[in-house]
Amino acid sequence: MSEHIEFCKGGGCTAKLGAGVLAHVLERLPKGPLDKNLIIGYDSRDDAAVYRISDDVAIVQTLDFFPPMLDDPYVFGKIAAANALSDVYAMGGDVRTALNIVCFPEDMDLNVLGEIMRGGSEKVQEAGGTLAGGHSIADDSVKYGLSVTGVVHPERIYPNNQGQPGDVLILTKKLGTGIICTANRIGEASRAAMEEAVASMTALNRRASEICRGFDIHACTDVTGFGFLGHLHEMMDGRHSCEIYADRVPVMQEALHYADEFFLTAAGQKNRNYLEKHVRFDGIPFAMEEVLLDPQTSGGLLIAVPSGQAAGLLAELQKEGLAAEAAGIIREKASVEISVLT
Repeated sequence: MSEHIEFCKGGGCTAKLGAGVLAHVLERLPKGPLDKNLIIGYDSRDDAAVYRISDDVAIVQTLDFFPPMLDDPYVFGKIAAANALSDVYAMGGDVRTALNIVCFPEDMDLNVLGEIMRGGSEKVQEAGGTLAGGHSIADDSVKYGLSVTGVVHPERIYPNNQGQPGDVLILTKKLGTGIICTANRIGEASRAAMEEAVASMTALNRRASEICRGFDIHACTDVTGFGFLGHLHEMMDGRHSCEIYADRVPVMQEALHYADEFFLTAAGQKNRNYLEKHVRFDGIPFAMEEVLLDPQTSGGLLIAVPSGQAAGLLAELQKEGLAAEAAGIIREKASVEISVLT
């Protein structure tokens, strides 16, 4: 493309509102009458809404959109779409339809928009879904994403907060995309680092979700704007604690180098402030702390599986070529919710 997208102040999932701000607003919204068919709603802090329409079928609804985090519109479209589709996979569902969400300046080259939407369309097709329409508005900056509808059996949903003590925590993608994209924005990221980050962000979580169906998954979420530790905090739900073993967490190695150089995101610092009273770092290097707090765009699935099935699930994920690792274990509730150990 002859025209590059101008960077926004925070692209990708670094543009999310902080968890504390959202909680403050959501807890004050009127709930309305209880609908027994709404299995999962916004008050659960889960990845998507799930609504039962029959004994065998529930629909999964989600949407996600954000500003660009890199200057290739086609790749940005693929990343934004993969990120939005991921919420369906985190619930254990299959994608059926998607609608484009577009904000675009009227004075910008429409070929840029065409490339963004081409990337998004290709990812929807890869997911086995149908792009069925969308909505656009004129805006002063580019934003793109999808509203996605999927289906899941009502008794086979993966909630994000039903992990049990003894469950092993498996992460299916490496961490570090936010820090690497930040380094890239100021011209400090290597080509290899960006290639690794882009390959991760454009990869669907479809196969990881499908592999999970052969196991007794207690909880699942995808790691996005609140970072690994933020989504882990939601997974604990005030009922459990966990231990994370830093040397077992899959990480993009150059992200650690860039963190040491303080190429950090404002969203990552919001995550640190929000989680300060929930997380204890035990001899963890600063760079690793930052990667664990780093907002991910189109991150991997974080899965809680019974310990007796963890090795089998991990083997299946790795056989598929995924960078999955067993990163920790859920414990009974303790004084510290998340302990990060060496």
